[in-house]
Order: sequence, then structure tokens, then C-alpha cells
Amino acid sequence: MTPKLLALLGALGMALPATAWAQSSADTDGDGVLTLTEVQAANPEVDPETFVRMDANGDAVLDSEEVAAAQQAGLLPASDG
Repeated sequence: MTPKLLALLGALGMALPATAWAQSSADTDGDGVLTLTEVQAANPEVDPETFVRMDANGDAVLDSEEVAAAQQAGLLPASDG
């Protein structure tokens, strides 16, 4: 395998669980991102300060990349179920 292919596979391996998490029952309004309320409903231990740390771009929602990063950092489980 080429280094580019390995990098792509690695990125997909990281993004797919995050996408599944964001598209799961945790995303109660089905908009593809997670609000603090949605995250706390699935993971009550997540406090507002932790959510802000996960929200890299500061838009008050977690997209799939932010979910993946939070999972890698151990701030969110690999899935909500």
C-alpha cells in the first residue's frame, strides 16, 4: 500500500465511527451535528467546559471531525450505544 492510501484508510477509520455517532440516536434533531444538550443526553458526565474543549471551531455544535477528535482524546466514547 502507498503512504497516501494508508493515510486515507486511517482517516476513514477515524471518521466513520464519529459519523456513526453523530448520525445515531444522540443526534435527536437529525441535523448531523451534536449540541451540548444532545451530547449530555447520551453522556451526562460531559459538562459544558468539556464540550467547549471538544468544539474546536467554537460554533456550539460538534461535527464529525470534532467528535472523532473527542473520541481520540477520550472525551467521548467510541459510540453512543
